[in-house]
This record gives sequence, C-alpha cells and structure tokens, in this order.
Amino acid sequence: MAQTVEALAEPGRRTRAARSARREGGAKPAGVPYIRRNIPTYDILSEENLLKIEAIADRILAEVGIEFRDDLAALDLWKRAGARVDGVRVTFEPGMLREIVSSAPAQFTQYARNPLHNVEIGGSNVVFSPAYGSPFVMDLDKGRRYGTIEDFRNFIKLAQASPWLHHSGGTICEPVDVPVNKRHLDMVYSHIKYSDRPFMGSVTAEERAEDSIEMARILFGADFIDRHCVILGNVNVNSPLVWDGTMTKSLRAYARANQAAVIVPFILGGAMGPVTNAGAIAQSFAETIAGCALTQLERKGAPVIFGNFLSSMSLRSGSPTFGTPEPAIGSMVVGQLARRLRLPLRCAGNFSNSKLPDGQAMQEGLMSMLSAIHCGANFILHSAGFLDGLLSMSYEKFVMDADLCGALHSYLAGVVVDDNTLAMDAFLQVGPGSHFLGCDHTMRNYQTAFWDSTLSDNEPFEKWSEEGGSTDIATRANRQWKKTLAEYEAPPLDPAVDEALAAYVDGKKKAMPDAWY
Repeated sequence: MAQTVEALAEPGRRTRAARSARREGGAKPAGVPYIRRNIPTYDILSEENLLKIEAIADRILAEVGIEFRDDLAALDLWKRAGARVDGVRVTFEPGMLREIVSSAPAQFTQYARNPLHNVEIGGSNVVFSPAYGSPFVMDLDKGRRYGTIEDFRNFIKLAQASPWLHHSGGTICEPVDVPVNKRHLDMVYSHIKYSDRPFMGSVTAEERAEDSIEMARILFGADFIDRHCVILGNVNVNSPLVWDGTMTKSLRAYARANQAAVIVPFILGGAMGPVTNAGAIAQSFAETIAGCALTQLERKGAPVIFGNFLSSMSLRSGSPTFGTPEPAIGSMVVGQLARRLRLPLRCAGNFSNSKLPDGQAMQEGLMSMLSAIHCGANFILHSAGFLDGLLSMSYEKFVMDADLCGALHSYLAGVVVDDNTLAMDAFLQVGPGSHFLGCDHTMRNYQTAFWDSTLSDNEPFEKWSEEGGSTDIATRANRQWKKTLAEYEAPPLDPAVDEALAAYVDGKKKAMPDAWY
C-alpha cells in the first residue's frame, strides 16, 4: 500500500500521539490579516427586480417615513438636509438618501494596535469577527450559564489565537458580573489588553460610546483617530421603521469622531417585517440607508458599513429561527443593493437555533455563513460562537466555527491557474496507470495544496474507535479551547499606554455608583 505524503516527506511516519495532538490544537499555520476575495459574488436578481425593490424602499421612505426618537439636534440635521420632519417622523424624497450616502468611502482601513493586523473593509475584502451580544455562555463541562468578564476575556483570547479570525469583535458575551453602566470600560480595555487586532466599542449609551472612543484615543492618539478609523460601533434599528435615540446618539458619536458605525436592522419576518422576502429586503434597505445617511450628516466622509440582519420565525410557535434558507437567499439581494450604493457590507454570519454544538448547529451555520460569503459581505460579524438563537456563546462552537473560517479562506481563494497548478510536469512524470503521491509536483506542493482542519477526524473507523476514543467534533473542540487558553500569551502592550488606560477605567468607575439595569 502506498505511503502517505507525510511519510514520504518526513523520516518516519507520524506517531499516533502526534496525529492526535494535531487534530486537537497543535501547531497552526500563520493567518492573514483579512481575506482578498478571488471568487465572484452571486448576483441573483435582475436589474428590473432590483429597481422594483428600490422603488418600494423609496415609497416606504417617502410615504410612511422613519421615526427618529433622538434629540432636536438630529431632527435639525434632517431638516437642513431637506427632509420633511413632522414630530419625530421623517420622510424623504426619492433619491435624497442615495445622494447623501455617496460621500461615504467605498472602502476603508480599520487600524489595529499591531499594524500587521490592520484590516481593509469594503471592496473585495472579507473580515471575520466573532459573534456578538449573547447574555449566556455554554460549554460541555458547565452547561449554560450567564457570561462573566472571565468568559469575555477567554473569547478574546480564543479569537486572538485563531489564525482564521481577523477581528477581536465587540460584546462577545455580556459580562453580567460587572455593573451595566461600567462593563463597557472593562470590555474595551480587555480587547486592547488581550488582543492586538481591531475591535468594536460600546453603543448602549452615548456616554459609553464616547468612553470607547476616548480609550481608543489613549491607545492611538487623538490626532491619529481623527484621521483614521480604529474602532467600530454596531448600531441596530428598532424595526419596523424606528431609530431610537440611544442608537442614533451612539451612531452620531462614532461618526463625529470619524469612526465607523455599522448600521443594522434586525428583521424577523412576520414580526418586525413582512413574511415575504422582497418586502423585508425593501424595509431593510430603507432603514439601513437612513442610518448610513445620518452618519454623513454628522460628519461628511465618515466611514460607515451598510449592515443587514434578516431572519425568520416559526409561524406555528412565534419563535425566532436562524440559519434558514429564506434569509440566506435574501442576503444575496442585500449584497447587490449595497454594491449599487458603493458601501461596505456587513451581512449574515454563522447563525443557529441549536442548543448544542451539534449537526443542527453546523447545518444552520453553514447555510447562513455561505450566504455571507456569496453575497459579498466585507465584515462578517457572528463568524464564530453563535448558538441558541444568539442567546448563548458556545466555547466549543466558537472553535468549530473558527475551523470552518479556515476552510472558507481556501474557498474564497478560488482556483489559481498557472504553470504550477496545471501540473503538466506531473502528468509527464507519472504517466498512465501510476499515482501522483510521490511525484516531484506533489512533493513541491503538498504542504499548501489543501486546507487541513485541526478538528476533523479523517482516520479509518478502526483508528477513530480504538485510538481516538470514538470522540465527536464537539469533544475535540472542548479539548482544543482548553489547550488554547492554557497556552495563551497576551500580545505585548506599551506599559505607559496600559497604565493610562487602567487609570481612565478606574477614574470613570469611581465617578459613578453601580447600576445593574
């Protein structure tokens, strides 16, 4: 029987222990700061149908309008821009918002404290970021429980350690053991302390957004962040057709500082939007473009990301559903609409309603994650850890999803066609009826030819059963996240900057009493 490529390339076969260690979190390849897409987007609607959706969005904006429950300053921005303002209801002439958002950049750099991890958002670039916002965490050992600041830091460390994620994320889980009015300080500090990748700040109150930006100023310098994006703020519409003051004030704070707001409706078809895909997409477009435009009224040219979160619900029970086909295919249309505006896109992610890191979780997650890949999303929030309808952040699924992100790096690379990949020299050497396993072409390329999972078990059944203990992928992921955390080392941080950040956090905390709601 022919030897494996590894056996041919190395002086002796790998030991069983080495193979096991490799599967369960051994040495990993170096990652890249972000992906440059080499496959086309999947455009499913004709020009005629895109125009129909845009026309309905224009009618929603002109005939129904959107409520902006902000202060008078925001409403005055709309008045001066030419919108009709009646109380908090604002309506817009067709084409007005498209003209306003044309000043936003089609692509921008988000700078990291380690320049090697700067990311490009927009164009043909793809950035993977962890899931965001879960109040609970779960693992195979302790089950489901409220998240803590220790859990929060653990997920930052897991993201930092993965070669397949590009971003530290934001509220990876809610640290409920820290007062509500102070936890944003600990979260932003943790991102800076335990990761040297780009990160997101708080949006739950204007002053918390301002604190996040001020901490970024301490890290990067005030002059630098006035000219460069270093922090993102993820803001949500209260669908249908309401922008509340908490979100718009945070949105404006980020734009005022020349930092990027990610503008995201959250539409459950049949609840916060129509059950039909085209209607929900039109609503989403109207809500998002209005938020994007407001950033430009606050500061023309500020970076902004056109976001989207389409989902469905069980019309039998009323429960939200995630990872279903209708929102996935709807994401393709959202991608087409965002490209027509020339705005960076955040869309879809690794969604699941499953309560365990199981087959349902991966089926639903892959359905929604591939929609993000094919719709042309540039910033993919919720790339790792999403479980339980986003109510829970799973340690095991985080590792499993990060592994999938590794496969997607290869998928997005497409097919390279050149003299080496066409392999004519291999055909000449091997000839008919032989094999390619030991030929020169294989030996030159085998280390980089295929993406290699650190979690999947590819051994024969007997080895899996007798030597591996018949483990499933969740069990292997459990071992891997523990090993990763045990071996984790924080990236170096300038002691003076660390001291200044800690002093800022301490001073802000001492200046206000704890609030738990």
